[in-house]
Amino acid sequence: MKNFLKLTLAVVLMLSASSAFAQKFGRVDMSSVIGNMPEAKEAQTNLETYGKDLQDQLEQILVEYNTLYAEYEKNAATLTDSVRQLKERELMELQQRYTDFQQIAQQDMQKKQAEVLQPIYNKAQEAVNKIAKNGGYLAVFNTEGDNAMAAGLAYFDKDALTDITAEVKKELGIVDAPAAQ
Repeated sequence: MKNFLKLTLAVVLMLSASSAFAQKFGRVDMSSVIGNMPEAKEAQTNLETYGKDLQDQLEQILVEYNTLYAEYEKNAATLTDSVRQLKERELMELQQRYTDFQQIAQQDMQKKQAEVLQPIYNKAQEAVNKIAKNGGYLAVFNTEGDNAMAAGLAYFDKDALTDITAEVKKELGIVDAPAAQ
């Protein structure tokens, strides 16, 4: 009987010691969190407007080029060599301006995306950090739903990781829309 009590006490002590050192891991679907933030919807609208403005400016250059080219084609036979060379140079310069503007617009769009989206990412990350710290999580993985590869993980046991997505959304004041019937 004494041995049984000693064995039981040893098992209880070992179990309590191992649970004291148990490590908590969590997962969060950051795309779901960020995609449902009101700031993200506003940012997307702003980026679309900015992109449309850039596209409109690009189209203006293209219209100018097409007009100049049509005029050149119509009058090419009657132009003197010096005027023809001048018109051809104008066309090449306009074509170069179009190409340059395309590259600059693409760079501007990337800068604008970073400028607009970074505060949203930071806010979501702060919420994850708060939930992880308060919940005692050793690590939280961004699992992007159930797709381990999208998260950069070769495998994860969905049930072994506590999903804190709902807690992060709650921290940010996000209310999921009711599921479509």
